[in-house]
Amino acid sequence: MKQRGFTLLEVLVASLIMGIAVVGLLSAISVSIRNASRLTNYDRIALVARARMDALLLDTQLPPFAVLEGGIDPALMGGAQSGWRARVTPFEMPLGRTAGTPILERVELEIWWMANDTRRTFTIEAFRRRQLRPDDVVALGQPSP
Repeated sequence: MKQRGFTLLEVLVASLIMGIAVVGLLSAISVSIRNASRLTNYDRIALVARARMDALLLDTQLPPFAVLEGGIDPALMGGAQSGWRARVTPFEMPLGRTAGTPILERVELEIWWMANDTRRTFTIEAFRRRQLRPDDVVALGQPSP
């Protein structure tokens, strides 16, 4: 009479192989969850940066060469300490500039946040067209001929 079934050794080897496979899968899932969390943070930061940049681009009173700074609500950044820093610089400007002359400005924005005691940054820039005001011409000075 022939007996059917598995030996104890076969069951132990199969259990060992299954255990190794499960540990590998759990490790891969853990890495995937960490990466998804990091990408979620970057998406959140990109949205905050875009909203801040939109506000800067719409502000017609930004002085050229000014450095502006501010904080960001920690609730928007997942509880992390964070802030922003922006700089407005003329990008293209004709030589004979007077009040009313159209110019192209560059607005650079850096968003920073703390992650595990490390300062991380995300930088974007945009350009906008505007006309020089009389006080801009004085602040920029006249170009030398």
